[in-house]
Amino acid sequence: MNYTDFKVTKDVKLTLYKSMLKPRMVEEKMLILLRQGKISKWFSGIGQEAISIGVTSALKNDEYILPMHRNLGVFTTREIPLYRLFAQWQGKASGFTQGRDRSFHFGSQDFKIVGMISHLGPQLGVADGIALAHKLKNEKKVTAVFTGEGATSEGDFHEALNVAAVWDLPVLFCVENNGYGLSTPTNEQFKCNDIADKGIGYGMESHIIDGNNILEVYFKVSHLVRDMRINPRPVLLEFKTFRMRGHEEASGTKYVPQALLDTWAEKDPLENFTKYLLDENLLTQKSIAKYKADIQGEIDEHLRIAFSEDHIVPNETKELNDVYQKFDLKEVRPSKFVTNIRLVDAISEGLRQSMLKFKNLVIMGQDVAEYGGVFKITEGFISDFGKERVRNTPICESAIVSTSMGLSINGMKAVMEMQFADFASSGFNPIVNYLAKNYYRWGEKADVVIRMPCGGGVAAGPFHSQTNEAWFTKTPGLKVVYPAFPYDAKGLLATSIEDPNPVMFFEHKGLYRSIYQEVPVDYYTLPLGEASLLRQGDQITIITYGAGVHWALEVLDKHADIRADLLDLRTLQPLDTRAIFDSVIRTGKVIILQEDSLFGGIASDISAMVTENCFEYLDGPIKRVASLETPIPFNAKLEEQYLAKSRFENELLELIAY
Repeated sequence: MNYTDFKVTKDVKLTLYKSMLKPRMVEEKMLILLRQGKISKWFSGIGQEAISIGVTSALKNDEYILPMHRNLGVFTTREIPLYRLFAQWQGKASGFTQGRDRSFHFGSQDFKIVGMISHLGPQLGVADGIALAHKLKNEKKVTAVFTGEGATSEGDFHEALNVAAVWDLPVLFCVENNGYGLSTPTNEQFKCNDIADKGIGYGMESHIIDGNNILEVYFKVSHLVRDMRINPRPVLLEFKTFRMRGHEEASGTKYVPQALLDTWAEKDPLENFTKYLLDENLLTQKSIAKYKADIQGEIDEHLRIAFSEDHIVPNETKELNDVYQKFDLKEVRPSKFVTNIRLVDAISEGLRQSMLKFKNLVIMGQDVAEYGGVFKITEGFISDFGKERVRNTPICESAIVSTSMGLSINGMKAVMEMQFADFASSGFNPIVNYLAKNYYRWGEKADVVIRMPCGGGVAAGPFHSQTNEAWFTKTPGLKVVYPAFPYDAKGLLATSIEDPNPVMFFEHKGLYRSIYQEVPVDYYTLPLGEASLLRQGDQITIITYGAGVHWALEVLDKHADIRADLLDLRTLQPLDTRAIFDSVIRTGKVIILQEDSLFGGIASDISAMVTENCFEYLDGPIKRVASLETPIPFNAKLEEQYLAKSRFENELLELIAY
């Protein structure tokens, strides 16, 4: 292995040696503890240490790194106390996830490390967002993100590289090519000769580096990142390497030819570098023994601390309270000055005023810049806020959701416009597995609002008409807002942007330009989780939201004799259960109207909650009214038949007569 081509000082060489030795010794101890049943799982990075240590050592300590589960060297090089790592792997409270996640599925703002999730790909987009925040703040910093050769087959990999290239983001994409995605060899993963070749398609600089040569990794990455700080751009690095143990210990290495294992064993990065340093007289057997003794002493002491820590005692209240970051809204009351505007105008106005209030707020989405979005909500924003803060995106919903998360991690706020709510399916993974779970897992907020133009009644067919809120009300960690009026939309959007938790903000397209209301001119907020009682009566409770509110109003206006409580939920998560129960107890009958199809919708949950909490007050069966159990059709007559609106009046009258 050639070390002589890379000019590195003696002190740096010794530091790199000790930095490689430490994770190797930690791993060897963990493998013993795994066999003893004292940790539950282990992903070995033995044979790949040079990559983690070389990259981390080349970066500054205030630059973010997003490692994988075989990058122990990132954590030890950033000098995370070992007892916290040990506690993490034992599921104890002083670990980074308080027993809620395992392995390296955690992050730490103190050490500028953002851990992985098992879906692999989304963290590449998160790196884009972190780097974008640096760029917007004029900070000359680089973000490094790790992934493996298998994950380069994921769509998130391609989306993240494309976004980084288009936006010239200073992201170092580090691909550890160890030849196998678990047991699947690279010739069954991709057809190109090298992963570095993939950079060509994105107009991206790429390099192949010997991942087992610590000096080559450190030297080349150091030169690259110094230049990237001055000339921001993404770089794709393919590190040729090999893992000497299984994907995880349980999987073993039987699928790897023994000759291949033998070949790579001779390229062990630690053993070869040790021999080189001995030959250069920078190490002696005595100094090696001293380094090992010091590290072993540290391991033993920190294991003692971790093992002596009490096991977690489950606390249900704490678990529930830690799903969302605590948010105390400092309510801004609406002014007396009002103007009569449409729902679409109220949303635009609320968004504009939030952009003025929060200088760290960025809007992203397809066609949101010069074009103003397909519904013209951001029309004119470019002239007021510039293209840096109002950003057209490539068509890659998943990467932009992840980028939004990265912006939040690096101290910014993000509003993403999902061009149509239907398209959220293309970004579903990072929404439900990253945004929703991040705070619960390791205490990091997701200060992101995803705007969701939704709903039928506009003859847009199956892919532009869904109201898919039930996909997200099911997911703990997300907040779901669904206003029916301009006044609510403006105030609730402002609150959603202030809230550090992820919010899915539904906007019914059919209401955009058909519903007018007097709306305060200035900035104001409305609390989430409070329903609005639009009509009051003692005969029946109508619970609905979105377009359903206006359908119910039409029926009540037609039947002036009906004495109904009409409850507009406004937010679906958090849900105003107190308002629901109070109304049902008062009226004794309840009908729940939703535009979504029936099965699995929020009406079903509300019905169950009412049954469990108000059964003795009911004077009739709970009625749910929803759209047909089909995709939403395009033809106007078929759509009319599909929508719940066509059935609500009869169902209401039947329940009243019960």
